[in-house]
Parts: sequence; C-alpha cells; structure tokens
Amino acid sequence: MLDPAEQGRTIAYPGEPLAYRRGGRRLVGSTHMSDNDRSDSGIRDCLVVGGGAAGLSAALTLGRARRATLVVDAGRQSNLVAAGIGGLLGHDGRTPAGYYAAARTELAAYPSVEVVADEVTGGRREDDGTFTVTLGGGGVGRARSVVLAPGMEYRHPAVPGLRERWGGPVFHCPFCHGWELRERPMGVLARGAVGVHGALNLRAWTGRVTLLTNGAGVTAEQRRQLAGGGVGLDERPIAALDGPGTALRAVVFAGGGELAIGALLVKATLYQRSPLARELGATLIEPDEMLSVQAIRVDAMGRTGVPGLYAAGDAATSVPPSLAAAVASGHLAGAAASVQLAVAGRR
Repeated sequence: MLDPAEQGRTIAYPGEPLAYRRGGRRLVGSTHMSDNDRSDSGIRDCLVVGGGAAGLSAALTLGRARRATLVVDAGRQSNLVAAGIGGLLGHDGRTPAGYYAAARTELAAYPSVEVVADEVTGGRREDDGTFTVTLGGGGVGRARSVVLAPGMEYRHPAVPGLRERWGGPVFHCPFCHGWELRERPMGVLARGAVGVHGALNLRAWTGRVTLLTNGAGVTAEQRRQLAGGGVGLDERPIAALDGPGTALRAVVFAGGGELAIGALLVKATLYQRSPLARELGATLIEPDEMLSVQAIRVDAMGRTGVPGLYAAGDAATSVPPSLAAAVASGHLAGAAASVQLAVAGRR
C-alpha cells in the first residue's frame, strides 16, 4: 500500500526538476485542461494505473492523440533499487529515478495528461461500459477506458542476505544487469529447466558459473547439459549470502562451507500487486516454470478481452520482463485505447 502520508502528494525522484517537488496532489498537468480534454461529467478518456515505464509510455501515446488521461502513480516502480537501466536504447546506464523524472517532464508538454501521486485501491466496470476506481487518498476516478500498468510484486527465495543485495549483485535479468557484473564468478539460484537454461545463458557474461539448486536435485539429462556447457553444480541447501555491506562475497551453505561468487542470478516469481485486474474482469495467467509471471491475459495490442480495458508492462508480459518491453507494450496499449475511443465516436 502507498504510505498514507504520500497519498495525494508529489513523489520526488532524485534529479527531478524543482517544479515537480512542490507539495500538492498533481505531479504533471494542471487543474484547467485544454480544449483537447473533451471530457464531460468528469469522465476521462483513459485512466492509467501505474506511473512506471509502461504507464508513462501509454500516457505519452494518449496525450499525443489528445486524449484526456489521468495517470495514478503509487511510486513503487520495482527497478528503483537498481543502480542503472541496462538495455534501453537512448537510456543505457541511466538511473531509473532519472529516467522517470525525464519521462514525466516530457508528459508535461501535453495538457490533456495529468499525473497524480495516489494508489488505486479498487474498481469496477459500470453498466454503461465506463470504469470507476477508488483512490487511497479518498478520491474517485472515472474513465471510458483503463490501462493497467501497476507493475508487479517480485517474490524471490527467502534467503538471508538476498533482499538487501537485490538490484545490485543479486539480479533477475542478465540482459539488464549482466554487462555491469561481467567476468565475476556468478551463481544462479533456481531449480529445474529454468535454472539450467539460466546458468547456460549466463556463460555469455562470465566463464565461471555455478547452478545453485538450494537442496533440489537435477535430472541426469540436466546434469549432462550443465557439464557440457562448463557450468558448475551445487545442490546443497543455502543458509545465507555474505559480503561487506551490499556487496556479495560468497554463498554460505547450511551444512558448512561456502562458494565464492560476486553476483547471483535469482529466479523471481512475479505476482499482481492487487486484485484490481480481476475486479475489472480481466483474466490472469498463473505462473509456469519458465516465465514465472502471474500475467494479465492480453493480445498483441494489450487488449484484455474486456471492452475498454487494456494492460501493459510487467503486469501483462508474455516475455521476460524488461524496461524496453514495458515501454513498447505501454505504447501499444495506449494506441489501442485511443483507436477504440475513436471507433466508439470519441473524436
């Protein structure tokens, strides 16, 4: 949940222009909307749930289409703990906070878009096809369409020392963070086929990789694959991660002994942060062994199958999560929402 003290207040990211640090509910936009707003009875064209990469991308597309759009940002972007963004063209190495600040500055150029610091706590689809959502700060939002882009809850193994190193030497996406950690001895904390695939893939960044199954066994075929790829295997239960501060020095095993590593790839399972998607009628795909994402079911344009309801970003991904994929899916969902509004008679 959003801290009650933050509901309805500006979220200040490091490096953000001072204009966005001032107190007040509104982050981007003004009380007086331009003639591009075209809303009536307080109903927006679109309400975007989430101010991460997917949500802001959708809002940019909707703003450029002159759609009256409200973005509700709870300020809990999962990558804020990371030192930098990896693999996003034009922003490679930029801090996540700096990226979001720049994105919101760009949105300020579009008078039909408003971004507020709050949290959507519930919602429903009305009989007339519009949507109503309740906000943690006590307000209500109404819109003809909704883009769900709230991000996801990352659940990783309960290993002491893991959480404080998450986003640094402990990571979940080698394409996002592998370059910065290259040539270190690395471990992969995962089981089954996903662990084998992850360990073999990690050889692109280092020649010293060990699959850590944390007490689980492997099949004879998986053992053969690992050996053929030059990947080590350790099946001992893990007691903790160790190292000075947030650095990683070694994996400590429950029965004694340790393995020296400088980075650890961890299989995390992603879950929806709230029941909102189901409340609005969307269908969820439960995590499987390889993708491990409780995703909202969507088509290629982010349509959920519920008229007017779209989803984007990690919350609806059918591919390994990344900022680049989130930006692309947000754009597509925003475009789909705008087109459907036009088809329904909204200029």
